[in-house]
Amino acid sequence: MAFLFSLVFSLGVLHIQGAPESDEIKYLPGLEKQPSFRQYSGYLNVVEDKHLHYWFVESQTNPSSSPVVLWLNGGPGCSSLDGLLTEHGPFLVQPDGASLKYNPFAWNMIANVLYLESPAGVGFSYSDDKNYKTNDTEVSMNNYLAVKEFFKLFPEYSKNDFYITGESYGGIYVPTLAEHVMEDDAINLKGIAVGNGMSSYEMNYNSLVYFAYYHGLLGSRLWGELQEYCCSKGNCNFFENRDQNCSIHLMEVEKIIDNSGLNIYNLYAPCAGGVPGQILSDSRGVIFYDLGNHFRQLGSKHLLRQKLLAMNSLSVSVRLDPPCTNSTAATTYLNNIYVKQALHISPEAQDWQICSAEVNLKYVRLYKDVQDQYLKLLGALKYRILVYNGDVDMACNFLGDQWFVESLQQKVQVNRRTWLYNNGQNQQVGGFVKEFTNLAFITVKGSGHMVPTDRPIAAFAMFSRFLKNEPY
Repeated sequence: MAFLFSLVFSLGVLHIQGAPESDEIKYLPGLEKQPSFRQYSGYLNVVEDKHLHYWFVESQTNPSSSPVVLWLNGGPGCSSLDGLLTEHGPFLVQPDGASLKYNPFAWNMIANVLYLESPAGVGFSYSDDKNYKTNDTEVSMNNYLAVKEFFKLFPEYSKNDFYITGESYGGIYVPTLAEHVMEDDAINLKGIAVGNGMSSYEMNYNSLVYFAYYHGLLGSRLWGELQEYCCSKGNCNFFENRDQNCSIHLMEVEKIIDNSGLNIYNLYAPCAGGVPGQILSDSRGVIFYDLGNHFRQLGSKHLLRQKLLAMNSLSVSVRLDPPCTNSTAATTYLNNIYVKQALHISPEAQDWQICSAEVNLKYVRLYKDVQDQYLKLLGALKYRILVYNGDVDMACNFLGDQWFVESLQQKVQVNRRTWLYNNGQNQQVGGFVKEFTNLAFITVKGSGHMVPTDRPIAAFAMFSRFLKNEPY
């Protein structure tokens, strides 16, 4: 009996010394039944004055041995809680903005998942000086410091396999963070996964024009003029082409893709809120803007960015939502006073928004591509990399990321083929896969920018095989 008491006491001490009890979410509003797994929400303090909000959900399957997976949404300036509540978190916010339903394809079914709101100024993250101008290098270092702080708070997970994942501008965040983490022997990095990532501006722009034409967006007249003014000897340069006629016709392409009411995140999905929905404010004063990732070389995005910055400087409230999205439910839920209390949100934090206008508009992009980071990871010969794309996304289209992966010139292990998953009734084609040494490129059929939202079963199958190092 004394031995049993001693054992229970020891386990209790271990728990106190591990996960921070003050950050544990004891009761989460909106759920009919509270979860059986533990979850935590609080702040990871980096440098002197920056406080990055995290929400950590333990694995539903043996958390002590499950890998730890970091998730980063992109933007730059968008919240990873959108990934939690609308993509692959354990519960998904419902249209009423008050209730949550359990997600049967949550990634924490097999992993401990850390959702980090980064950089400061995004979501509930903040800095004491309220200065939210930042850049790629500063963000990668602060994310690394946040990871270090997380493992200090949760030392029981410090030896677990660790993966860095993200989507969209996470294509920059993930490999630049991995470059720091791979140098730290205290962190058991095993690999990275990037969904619909911005990996190369040049390849993303060039491929987007092809994508638009072959998906029926550009007519034969415009395509012919692009061929005449932007191409030479079979090679087309739609990125920083100095030919004025080329630029004129690319502005026509920009108008079709960005300003015609098409959903750039899923070409075949409707535009939430109806048409027009791009780069305009609606009745709530929300600015719909593609986050400045398209056609930056033409200057039109620069002019709009300056206009929005001027609005900010005049203290005009600018709420930035990605076009054709509806963030009302998540915004309503996360700004509920009882939810904020449950998540231990600091009174210094701003109201939650899906994307921060201030962070996005002031963000300094330093990397035009992340080829060096990928080659450094691959050169270590011990990290596995997954690059996946929904095949109807226009924001970061599959063709550009396919070109990027091919440009790394790794040895092919499995030639391009279909990959399958079980939808509960039978096997279906998930998309196509090509495998290289420690690197795989996957398309997800019929999915847009947010793969787990559009194809949750296929996304979970892909994620599971990646973590378990199983054939796709």
